[in-house]
Amino acid sequence: MHTQQSDLQVQPLVTFIVTYYNLPVDMLRKCLESITALSLSRSEHQIIVIDDGSDESPLSQLEQFVDDIIYIRQHNGGLSTARNRALMMAEGQYIQFVDADDYLLQTPYEHCLDLARYQRSDVVMFDMTSDEEQVAVADFNTADLESGTEYLAHNNLHATACGYLFRRNILGTLRFTPGIYHEDEEFTPQLLLRAETVSSTDAQAYYYRQRPHSITNEKDKKRVLKRLEDCHQVIVKLNRIADTMPTDERNALGRRVAQLTMDYIYNIITQTRSRHLLDRKLEELRREGLFPLPDREYTTKYKWFRRLTNSSIGLSLLMNMLPMINNEK
Repeated sequence: MHTQQSDLQVQPLVTFIVTYYNLPVDMLRKCLESITALSLSRSEHQIIVIDDGSDESPLSQLEQFVDDIIYIRQHNGGLSTARNRALMMAEGQYIQFVDADDYLLQTPYEHCLDLARYQRSDVVMFDMTSDEEQVAVADFNTADLESGTEYLAHNNLHATACGYLFRRNILGTLRFTPGIYHEDEEFTPQLLLRAETVSSTDAQAYYYRQRPHSITNEKDKKRVLKRLEDCHQVIVKLNRIADTMPTDERNALGRRVAQLTMDYIYNIITQTRSRHLLDRKLEELRREGLFPLPDREYTTKYKWFRRLTNSSIGLSLLMNMLPMINNEK
């Protein structure tokens, strides 16, 4: 197991940051196998496995990877703390986050590596899938290079930070906020605004597992309310950041704030089904200048959702219809 790299070694192209906590070790092995199978020599990759205080260390069951990984075990501090610690150790030109229960899909991800190598983009954005059998393995489409501000101004984002291969030196002081849900929602738009060049491809390069007991699928009332409150705080923080930016960046981040606010209202309705809570949260958003939603035609869904939320009748329709639609998904 590597503890440090020789000064004579070439800087790795990519640092893979794998976060692990109380998962079956087979999942972690599958994740690591998907990374070591890539066309990167040992000098071209750095793999940091952060064990966030699991009940038992998986290290004794990772013998085949001891020459490929840096293993760090810390007291349980949450995903943000684990990622931030790994970022302090990262040496690669690029960073790729991978959750330990997920894995990379080799051929599509090789395409992403080629974009990093030859286009030298600050950020490579790719698609994700939970159905590996449907993944295309050739003829990937890649959009023309554009700045992160341009992309953010005209597109919705993948929320998860795992959907981005990004150049480490654009981070500056940007880190994940410990102790909150929706840390990726806060991180990814700020990451994009730091990127001068973005490559966007439809390659489905990342396989994510849909687990019924994951945090995002948790139905416990206290956790639901905490997720909603954390989302609210992320929206407020991003809106305040936008207010300090030049016009183009402010407009780009404003679109993301509006999208997140729409999603926040949607989740209040579908996850709590409480009109009283909805009215209270809308009043909070109004006081913060975040509601009514801005009159923009970002997407068809956004346009109609904004119109419905602007009237009591529209809100009643959403309260009656959205929970039923959500249950059918």
